Amino acid sequence: MQEPSTQPHAWSILLTAAGFVIVIAGMRAAEAILVPLLVAALLAIISASPVFWLQRKRVPGPIAVFLVVLGVLGLSLAFGALIGTSLQDFSKALPRYQTRLMEEIGPVIGWLHSMGIQLSEDTILQYIDPGASMRLVANMLSGLGKILTNTFLIVLTVIFILLEASSFRYKVQAAFGDPTGAFLQFSKLTTAINSYLGIKTLLSFGTGVMVTIWVAILGIDFPLVWGLLAFLLNYIPNLGSILSAVPAVLLGYIQFGLARALFVALGYVVINIIFGNVIEPKLMGRKLGLSTLVVFLSLVFWGWVWGPVGMLLSVPMTMIVKIALEGSETTRWMGILMDSEGAGTKPYQTFFARRTTLK
Repeated sequence: MQEPSTQPHAWSILLTAAGFVIVIAGMRAAEAILVPLLVAALLAIISASPVFWLQRKRVPGPIAVFLVVLGVLGLSLAFGALIGTSLQDFSKALPRYQTRLMEEIGPVIGWLHSMGIQLSEDTILQYIDPGASMRLVANMLSGLGKILTNTFLIVLTVIFILLEASSFRYKVQAAFGDPTGAFLQFSKLTTAINSYLGIKTLLSFGTGVMVTIWVAILGIDFPLVWGLLAFLLNYIPNLGSILSAVPAVLLGYIQFGLARALFVALGYVVINIIFGNVIEPKLMGRKLGLSTLVVFLSLVFWGWVWGPVGMLLSVPMTMIVKIALEGSETTRWMGILMDSEGAGTKPYQTFFARRTTLK
């Protein structure tokens, strides 16, 4: 009696798994087109608020979109110029820094020998590569530079999304009648995502500026690189601040020794405590974090699919998925499992209450 019921269920699982594999393979093959489109979608979500604000000030829709896109384009060009200059200079200096790091391993091996631990330099390098974090920085900046080569496609996509966004509600109302139910939930969801990305972008920008100032005061080379890295990795909760601090601390150690490296680390800790634990919860109602395990798995998965750029985009995409899951009663339990604080029975109620009320 049980055989007919279990066999279709097993086939359903196998078909779902096969479909998932096919989709992921397609995403890897279509990386060149999907990544710029995803970046355009995120930029459009962030840009929607100023567009709607200008429209409420009685600025015509196309003009509002033009002004906002012009600002985004100016920031993107400045961002691209910064990435290009920083990448070129940092890539030239990277071999020299790696050589210095290798030289620093000698005293460490001597100290280990004095403690009775016999390890050769080859054994240490086999398991620990001190220059890996700096190469990761170069790869991330290189990946962003490749994305910005598709600026024309990204800008056009942002323009079309913003033009459609202003009339989307009326199209749905004309097509399906009273825009309640699913559309109301969709509106709340998009408002929450827009608020999250907007606030997170402002906080990331503030973090990047403070890091740039701090490492420049300490005399660390390439302060703009470390500020840019702090800005990008601040989108990754829990792990982002650690990943952004490691190469700057290593460089401080190479340039000036252990004391200066500790000062660099101290500055990162203070900046991230101020922005991550004080300012962010006040702006968002509570800390909207992801479980460390979820962050790590998303980094590994999207890094495998799209490389270093996928790692940068992984957590914003996962955060959007989490907010989407929290917005529905049927899928809320999955959002709770992804949360960093175990929100219990009230996940995101404060955030949704403050950010998603339709006027």
